[in-house]
Amino acid sequence: MGVTKKEILITKAAIDKRVSELAEAISRDYEGKELILIGVLKGAFIFMADLIRQLRRPCKIDFVRLASYGTGTMSSGSIMITKDIETPIKGTDVLIVEDIVDTGLTLSFLVERLKERDPRSLKVCVFLDKKERRKVPFEADYIGFDIQDCFVVGYGLDFNEMYRYLPDVYEIKE
Repeated sequence: MGVTKKEILITKAAIDKRVSELAEAISRDYEGKELILIGVLKGAFIFMADLIRQLRRPCKIDFVRLASYGTGTMSSGSIMITKDIETPIKGTDVLIVEDIVDTGLTLSFLVERLKERDPRSLKVCVFLDKKERRKVPFEADYIGFDIQDCFVVGYGLDFNEMYRYLPDVYEIKE
């Protein structure tokens, strides 16, 4: 896939507003609880940083890295953990922060692996949701934006490690 055209899909202003709304809901839902945010590298790091800065409560953070895409635009369906969390989560409230959910395979895999560690609660916050691409049933608890089936970059999302730096989200086309 050669990138020949980028069209803005979600503006930085819309992103800022939605992240603030998500942070408000999460702060309210986890009031008085020990919250651990687990970011899925690499795509979620900008979203997670902005989200944490908007939370009205302290939290711990950790990161996990999963491999499923390779260098293409379609998921391979094969998932493996390439960097595991280091923070014990038994008996805690855990919120996974992910950039995008499409097939549901990666997040279903991660949720099942983290449930084995016996957290008190486990929820998922995604920046973007492509519901029409689901291969397995999966519903995030907090969703930034629902989008159609298109390939997007910017705000941490990449194409072959490029375009993460863009402040807006763009659809890329050949």
